[in-house]
Amino acid sequence: MEANGKQYHVQLAPGDVGRYVLLPGDPGRCEPIAALFDDAKLVASNREYVTYTGYLDGEKVSVTSTGIGCPSAAIAVEELAIVGADTFIRVGTSGAIQKDIVSGELAIISGAIRDEGTSIHYMPIEFPAVADLDLTQALQRAAKKTGVKFRTGITQSKDSFYGQHEPERMGVARNLQDRWKAWEIGGAICSEMEASAIFVISSMLRKRAGGIMMMHGIGPVISLDPLLETAIQGLREIIAFDRSVGKI
Repeated sequence: MEANGKQYHVQLAPGDVGRYVLLPGDPGRCEPIAALFDDAKLVASNREYVTYTGYLDGEKVSVTSTGIGCPSAAIAVEELAIVGADTFIRVGTSGAIQKDIVSGELAIISGAIRDEGTSIHYMPIEFPAVADLDLTQALQRAAKKTGVKFRTGITQSKDSFYGQHEPERMGVARNLQDRWKAWEIGGAICSEMEASAIFVISSMLRKRAGGIMMMHGIGPVISLDPLLETAIQGLREIIAFDRSVGKI
């Protein structure tokens, strides 16, 4: 924490964010997401971390970009938790692993393959990266309400974008290709770069985390609007659930 009371990287202090936070990677996605809030305001912008805070159904909610990869996502979760956030939803894009996935399908993430180096600084590799069940079910209800096609399943969280997209030119090509085949055989549905660290750290901090991503598979890339609308509906669903069980 700095002398002004703000966290060093995200430049946020208690009261700046709601307990519910959407976590896109790209700072450029924060403003379009915030436009779906009520009375949203930019509260901080530093490095890869851009934060807007507003309201949904009368509850304070926020969106904070994490940047690319688990190291910067871990910092975001750590510092957001310190200033009062306790419910995180990873929102972004991902590459399809199963060959029948069509671009535009949404992935609701139940767990993550820890194919990255950040989370091993928190917990041994045997510890699973699992999404919160209430959040996962809230996102499923949201997808049904928005009418978008979705799957629930496991993501691969990796450290190298080009290791996935151009494995043949890497010095460890065979290993990368064999591992990708293993994820496919195991039923993993998509690949991205942040979820596993978000899940592991949230578990350690006794916070809730989930994930929803648009998958790029067969066919052209489409608008992100269905993803963002479903993520917002997911926030509404978890807010309603929390009210129903007395958590608000």
